[in-house]
Amino acid sequence: MSEYNRPVNEQEFEQNFAQIKPLMNNTEAYYESSRCLFCYNAPCVEACPTHIDIPLFIRQINTNNIKGAARTIYDSNYFGNACGKVCPTEVLCEGACVYNLQDVKPIEIGRLQNYATTSAIRNDIKFYSAGKSNGKKVAIIGSGPAGIACACELRKEGVHVDIYEARSNATGLTVNGIAPYKITNDEVLEELAYLQSQFGFNILYNSKIETADDIEKLEKNYDAIFLGVGNGETSKLNIPGEDKTNVHGAVELIEVLRKEHYNTAFGNKVIVLGGGNTAMDAASESARMGAASVKLIYRRSKEEMGAYHFEYELAKEVGVKGIFNAAPLEIMGNGSANAVKFIKTKTKNGKVVTIPGTEFVEECDMVILATGQKNHDYLFDKISNLEMVKNKVKTNNYQTSNPKYFAGGDCMNGGAEVVNAAYEGKFAGKAILSYLEK
Repeated sequence: MSEYNRPVNEQEFEQNFAQIKPLMNNTEAYYESSRCLFCYNAPCVEACPTHIDIPLFIRQINTNNIKGAARTIYDSNYFGNACGKVCPTEVLCEGACVYNLQDVKPIEIGRLQNYATTSAIRNDIKFYSAGKSNGKKVAIIGSGPAGIACACELRKEGVHVDIYEARSNATGLTVNGIAPYKITNDEVLEELAYLQSQFGFNILYNSKIETADDIEKLEKNYDAIFLGVGNGETSKLNIPGEDKTNVHGAVELIEVLRKEHYNTAFGNKVIVLGGGNTAMDAASESARMGAASVKLIYRRSKEEMGAYHFEYELAKEVGVKGIFNAAPLEIMGNGSANAVKFIKTKTKNGKVVTIPGTEFVEECDMVILATGQKNHDYLFDKISNLEMVKNKVKTNNYQTSNPKYFAGGDCMNGGAEVVNAAYEGKFAGKAILSYLEK
């Protein structure tokens, strides 16, 4: 049973979706940074995909060099502020903290990172500027973390950058697909504006690249092209009833919630299908939107879930109930879903096997599919000699089989974290610079 009432105004929405990593004040940051042991060969640095010098920036915070701490972070990660909040720090830097070996609470690295970078953003402390124009032009398709990070790296060296964004807002899933209790829209867009003011990249909104003619124009007008389109819409399960009015893709629903807040319609008895981190977010959000019953139902065991353990615990804390080893057979109802029929399963030799005669029905008034995402075939199919491997763009040092194209982020890695996309975008930018020099 959810502990939340349905929010009916912005104040109630903000209460239900209170930040799980709130901004530290000066005193909190000082005392938390005092706990760091400043390890030699610090395991937290190794665990960070962008390899930020974490002991250094924490020491800088502790000695009141907040500007220096922010610079240390941004030199490694252009999305330093957002990553401080949305990174799964529990399994990355904080998960590697040596305090875990002593049953002591690890350093709150993510919140310290967010503290330092927020100070730089709010005080408009600029660390970078665009390089002198070198006459080269690069098109970036997609303004998610990979695309923005790539743009920053290119602009430092004087490359002209145009980012083509299909939506009316930038930063991809950071602003459209991450649960509102992890980061607010304002925080994401503040960091984007902060980066744009320093690097001067150009974002063309509502500019979807989708036709052969679009591709031809880009290839004609730019020296290189970066694919940072992420993943596409939610994949179908291909079971009867998926077309009912109250059946929603998780990513699409989260995007609506990020825009509409308390005006987003949620059911009272919600079933979430899936076992990844997006499923956990969708379930937690349903509970925070006042659903009386939220059931997270996954076809494999709890131990086989793709979601991080702490994400499942977060969902359970707000009243989500998990049901495992149950595969959906049909979404039932006349026009709108009122139940889902399942069959019990077991895992045999790594494969899901159904158990005959174990069908059961769970009632609902809303179904959320967190069943993975499609790629952008409509785009990739129109690029000549673009090799794909398991629905991902194949690269060698971020360069694709078509040498003019480079890629990074979810379309290349299949779906990882914001921090991975930021890292890949930055180093794809370096690869593009090497290509342009040749």
